[in-house]
Amino acid sequence: MKICLVTAFPPSGRQLNEYAFYIARELQRDPRINLTILADKLGNYEFATDGDGKPLTSQREELPGFQVVRCWEFNNLASPYRLLKTIQQIKPDVVWFNLVFSTFATPDHPVAAFAGLCVPALARGLGCYTHVTLHHILEHVDFAGAGVRQDRIFRLGSELATRVLLRANSVSVLLSAYQRTLLEKYSAQNILLGTHGVFASRPSPPDFSKRGNPDCRILAIGHWGTYKRLETLVEAFPAVLKRVPNARLVVAGANHHTKPGYWESIRDSQKGNPRIDFRGYVEEQDIPNLYGTSSIVVMPYDSATGSSGPAHQACEFGVPMVCADIPDFRTMAADEEMAISFYKTGDAADLADKLAGVLESLENQRRMAEQNFSAAVRMTMPNVVRHYLRWFELAERKRALGSTSEVQTFRRWSRDRLHLSGSSSHPTAATAPEAEVVQTKFRIVEEREIEGSA
Repeated sequence: MKICLVTAFPPSGRQLNEYAFYIARELQRDPRINLTILADKLGNYEFATDGDGKPLTSQREELPGFQVVRCWEFNNLASPYRLLKTIQQIKPDVVWFNLVFSTFATPDHPVAAFAGLCVPALARGLGCYTHVTLHHILEHVDFAGAGVRQDRIFRLGSELATRVLLRANSVSVLLSAYQRTLLEKYSAQNILLGTHGVFASRPSPPDFSKRGNPDCRILAIGHWGTYKRLETLVEAFPAVLKRVPNARLVVAGANHHTKPGYWESIRDSQKGNPRIDFRGYVEEQDIPNLYGTSSIVVMPYDSATGSSGPAHQACEFGVPMVCADIPDFRTMAADEEMAISFYKTGDAADLADKLAGVLESLENQRRMAEQNFSAAVRMTMPNVVRHYLRWFELAERKRALGSTSEVQTFRRWSRDRLHLSGSSSHPTAATAPEAEVVQTKFRIVEEREIEGSA
């Protein structure tokens, strides 16, 4: 199967680049897959930075082992044309889009953003099977919390963009609440419910001897400055220290590309606090130790835009979580059976109480860690990618069988034939080999219907 994956991709620092890397890595391991990544061009925007805010220039080199074509550019109206031209040249079986609504442009460039979101429908028009993994839907986004102005105009624009995205052959979302919204509001018939998944193929159980020794580390990691903010957390931390004197706050990550300088401003305001470490960007090989030595992962967000990557990494390494009480996170915890302690969003006192409460109870830490690790084992990246490939294969089989009406006709015909084959004396009964073929085709149709209703 020849697949084109349209996404931001390392060394780009844009949204979903890390997630795309892990999807691509799993696809590369399958000998049946011929993968080409259609990625964003490496411009002069912010790359990953070290602890001093200096660019990691080595990150500009392409990752080895991947076939990457950088054929589109952020905030560029020509990107749809270049993408479609490249797709026509490659002629893939599947074009898989890894998207948020701001993948192709910032809200300050709404025309470029909308044009990019039209590409899945246009690629389908060229005869390609197109699938969109949509990491958020804007009906569930707090625009004010995310720093978006002109709320009403963006709501109208986002509804139009959603309808355009739904013109792809299939769309998967990662939260059940998103699926319900698309089914109820848009009457969509091509929505699949997936899971974000954890990045490891085989997660290793947590080593509790590395935690609280000597510090109880509270880890906050992300792209900071929009709805992911640190003010409430640094306000809450002194109260945590009063109850847990060996607590240490570790802030990792980088600025959101629309908020340059935010991370550094928080770091500079806390220079006098020896119990807060600002790590900046963390290299991939250092992630296991960062999570593995943390007692808690905290998500001090004002709002959310989908299923959380840091939350799934916390599960991968078996770490308890404390999160803002946001509907998306409530849905994520219920859908994937995560152990999360929720605090009232924006309430520093409640955040401090929840953090200290977990740190003060080793029994509670272990229970939450084991529950999260159990969730991780059920949603490894190989399992996630396997489901996508099965969806693509079932869609291909459906196309091979013909249109929906032809499938329904075949389904009725095959039932009649299978029923008649139960009596060998019937003059029109199917022979044993013929019945076996019918059963195989019938299973294909049934599997597609099950997938479609899941």
